[in-house]
Amino acid sequence: MQDGVTVAVMADVYIHGHHPSVLQSHTWRTAENSAAYLLPELTPAMAILDVGCGPGTISAGLAERVPDGHVTAIDSVPEIVAKAAADIARTNLIFTVADVYALDYPDAAFDVVHAHQVLQHLTDPVAALREMRRVTKPGGLVAARDGDYGAFFWYPASPVLEEWRALYRRIARAAGGEPDAGRMLHAWARQAGFTDVRRSSATWTYSTAAERQWWGNSWADRATKSFFATQALDDGHATRADLERIADGWRAWAAEEDGWMGIPSGEILCRA
Repeated sequence: MQDGVTVAVMADVYIHGHHPSVLQSHTWRTAENSAAYLLPELTPAMAILDVGCGPGTISAGLAERVPDGHVTAIDSVPEIVAKAAADIARTNLIFTVADVYALDYPDAAFDVVHAHQVLQHLTDPVAALREMRRVTKPGGLVAARDGDYGAFFWYPASPVLEEWRALYRRIARAAGGEPDAGRMLHAWARQAGFTDVRRSSATWTYSTAAERQWWGNSWADRATKSFFATQALDDGHATRADLERIADGWRAWAAEEDGWMGIPSGEILCRA
């Protein structure tokens, strides 16, 4: 038991881990740049559950938009929850540890249940969506946004980044996740029992010199220093030389004057 929530051990593996290069990327995320599709649906008194909240920067943005309501932000990693709670203080926002497959909340407890870049890492995203639906009020919304690694695009062409993408997808699927989740969200929602599903997509773009340096250096570090690198080496997906070459490829892309990258995500708004 932690913070009043029973914690269940999940079999899912978060392949990014929580290296500073990963957390740097996550803290950049806001409600505006990562949940714009949901914001027009929010009203001031709503109760929101934010699943897989990480550092809580999106959660904080959601809480700002429901000043007369509240946001409960959950994650499965106690250390990440504790840090988010220490870093962000809002009277209508609480952080706690929970398991998306077995939420310790009654039926119909929330107006909105939101998950950003979560379902792609789960071994059973349909079961998670069913549980998210269970705690959503009739007529409420389940909102999810996930990237699609197979649809990432960049310029100039880079065989090394293609190698990185193939490696990433291989590691993600070996862990039981789905790196191309963005294109599958609506199908998973239908399998979870939703019949009213609005579909959309959005793209993060990295094109300025500063954006390229930030994103390229982040992935260069992830390729060699994060839990992603540990899995690549321990499970025989790549050698240390492979990872160093991929890191150099990210740095080379970042240094390209005309370089840019688009990272698309699929989005769903499911009426409960």
